Amino acid sequence: MEMNVDELVKLSEAWLPVVLEYSGKLTLALITLALGWWLISKLTASIGRLLEARKVDRALSSFIGSLVSIVLRILLLISVASMIGVETTSFIAMIGAAGLAIGLALQGSLANFAGGVLIMLFRPFRAGDWIEAQGVSGSVDSIQIFHTTLKTGDNKVVIVPNGALSNGHITNFSREPRRRADINIGIDYSSDIKRAREVLLEIAQDPRVHLEPAPVVFVTGLGDSAVNLSLRVWVANGDFWPVTFAFTELAKERLTEAGIGIPFPQRVVHLAKAE
Repeated sequence: MEMNVDELVKLSEAWLPVVLEYSGKLTLALITLALGWWLISKLTASIGRLLEARKVDRALSSFIGSLVSIVLRILLLISVASMIGVETTSFIAMIGAAGLAIGLALQGSLANFAGGVLIMLFRPFRAGDWIEAQGVSGSVDSIQIFHTTLKTGDNKVVIVPNGALSNGHITNFSREPRRRADINIGIDYSSDIKRAREVLLEIAQDPRVHLEPAPVVFVTGLGDSAVNLSLRVWVANGDFWPVTFAFTELAKERLTEAGIGIPFPQRVVHLAKAE
């Protein structure tokens, strides 16, 4: 019995410093883990409020918050493990290699994700805007993390990747509150240009046309069979197409009533009689 007690004392003398050392590290690691977890939650909530204040899309805001939270918590767990004494060098190398492999495999998706973030942050267009980009034009139906959905004028749905969209040219027709409508028409060379200008300016006396800048008519070119005129008026964005269609029809009717001819391409063929 005495031997057992002596052995137990010897064992306790050998293990007690180790237990005290690791219990202190474990306590510090647990405190660090709890405090770090709480700080990460606060930081994630702050990022969410910041993105909401910048009117970032909810889906993107949630995704960014989740991504930041996951990355920071993984780093926290690695730090806590190293505090206890766990070797983390090989673990970090393995995570880095896996991240590199995933990044190479998903580089197209990552480019689209980055493009979506840029679109959300810099807002070159919003839902409902009519844009032209990547060879297609349409109304922006929705902006997703990886792609943007457009609806064309004939109600087709076009999916455009955000990577290409953010790196290409974008024409936004809805950003400004008004647009200039150009009604181009040709008249006979024998017609009176001043009279044609008066007729076109009479058409521009429409309540939808802005008085500033004032409507103007220019001679834009001398074609093969016509003098090309352009009636230019400023209208509200929503009136652009109705005014363009209505004024084109009215120009044809009023010019014809005024005796001003609108030529069309013609070709004269002379037949030579064979000997």
